[in-house]
Amino acid sequence: MKVFISFLFSLFSLFLFSQDVAILKYKGGGDWYSNPTALPNLVKYCNDNIDTNINESIQTVEVGSIDIYQFPFLHMTGHGNVFFSDDDAENLRNYLLSGGFLHIDDNYGMEPYITKELKKIFPNNELIEIPKDHKIFSSAFEFPNGLPKIHEHDGKAPQAFGIFEDNRLVLLFTLESDLGDGWEDQEVHNDPEDVREKALKMGANIVKYVFEN
Repeated sequence: MKVFISFLFSLFSLFLFSQDVAILKYKGGGDWYSNPTALPNLVKYCNDNIDTNINESIQTVEVGSIDIYQFPFLHMTGHGNVFFSDDDAENLRNYLLSGGFLHIDDNYGMEPYITKELKKIFPNNELIEIPKDHKIFSSAFEFPNGLPKIHEHDGKAPQAFGIFEDNRLVLLFTLESDLGDGWEDQEVHNDPEDVREKALKMGANIVKYVFEN
């Protein structure tokens, strides 16, 4: 197993300078495929506005696949159930510890499932609310009040939670914000342009933070 993990770490290092991103496909019946136009729109926005050079052809990777090591940034979303097998959890943990990053955007209804499954990956780590002065809120655009509210569901304030390993943010969980809805094509949710711009700017902050830290 140690030899295999060492191989995976070496594989990831081959892609250390890649700026590609991917959607994470998971088990459990949740709609991992929701918001299909979201990540392509965010990538285009980043390439046009913060000088990234991300492949605009977005790939999908499964949690348990070694293909996740090709991508420094994984995006995960959905409304419902999430399930990680032990092998999935080990693979994702090794990926995150070797320099990868996972952004989980709750599309409403995902929170009770994902928080339980994250315990399989980091049994000794808690999700910690990220303070408003963290540089993820100012890496490209200023968000002095922290995570913006994009879609209203329960009248709750948006929150950004993280898991840190050796003081490095390896996982971001955005809740009660619905950034992905704001990234989607305008006609999907009919969001005003200023709301979509706010969502895209916060997404660009996440991408820039990940690629620079």
